[in-house]
Amino acid sequence: MKPTIALKSIAIAVIATIATATPGCKKYSKTPAEGSSTNGITRLVCDATFENIMQQEIEVFEYIYPHADVLPYYLDEKACIDSLLELKANAAVTTRPLSEKEISYLNSKRKKVYQKCVAIDAVALIVNNDNPIDRIDLKDLNDIMTGKIQDWDQMGPGLKKLGKIDIVFEHEGASTVNFMRDSLLNGQSFGDNVYAQGSSQAVYNAVKERKNAIGVLGVSWLSADLDGTPAGSTEELAKASERSDTTVLDFNPDIKVLKVQQPGTPSYWKPYQQYIFEGKYPLLRSVYMITTSVPGAPAHGFYSFVTGVQGQKLMLMTGILPSHMHARMVKVE
Repeated sequence: MKPTIALKSIAIAVIATIATATPGCKKYSKTPAEGSSTNGITRLVCDATFENIMQQEIEVFEYIYPHADVLPYYLDEKACIDSLLELKANAAVTTRPLSEKEISYLNSKRKKVYQKCVAIDAVALIVNNDNPIDRIDLKDLNDIMTGKIQDWDQMGPGLKKLGKIDIVFEHEGASTVNFMRDSLLNGQSFGDNVYAQGSSQAVYNAVKERKNAIGVLGVSWLSADLDGTPAGSTEELAKASERSDTTVLDFNPDIKVLKVQQPGTPSYWKPYQQYIFEGKYPLLRSVYMITTSVPGAPAHGFYSFVTGVQGQKLMLMTGILPSHMHARMVKVE
């Protein structure tokens, strides 16, 4: 069993410096010379929750602009912010914008901050396919997260055989942990039934293997092509990013995505893009793209791509909701 997420007991090694980290994706181009917004190196720090999203953005950007080279480092959110402030990276993807204090500090280092909300992400709850539940309300979820409910039989007599409830996150520093602690628990501590798995893929695997587990993941990890790679070749994705059509996206059938109750209503919703767009699914958070590079620099070129039409279309294809495009309609049960 992995260690609990309680701060007093968990021990997680966090990458302290970008200089010693290994980039997360294989590059399509050789390291180019500096020179323009589509010719040079960008050092990107990205909340690890969005690794597969950024991998897709990077590979298409480098395919379109073969002299651009984006070096990604997938860290917890605090490490991403620290890397920007320490001038070890010139672009970042996080779930919060920089504060006024952080912006002022970077301004004192002669760095101008550009930041924009690029997407709305849903925090999804997943269970094993052999678990008979298909929905949960936020009160029960709160009680499970805080340890007030620890056994499945407390959720219904037919669930006794599932035993103890395990809640699994990526790790203590994950943005999904911060979101649940701040938005759902209002700062309360997690119970001793909350565990760290180490990565989003490990959370998915744990739920797939364990009938008693509830996994907490960003919804982009749950597409039908869940393996951390883009759904199609880079060339196909590049062409798709230029079209105006959309494709229906559904969740991986190897696990079950729970419906969550909208507070104050009798209705439960899955984190489909349409329900994210309409605000019916309750566990939502923003995704921000930040750069400290000036217009015309390589990092600003990637920032412009991600925040522009093509980058936003690629986000639509990952399951999250782009901030500047309409959601796709899907058929749901």
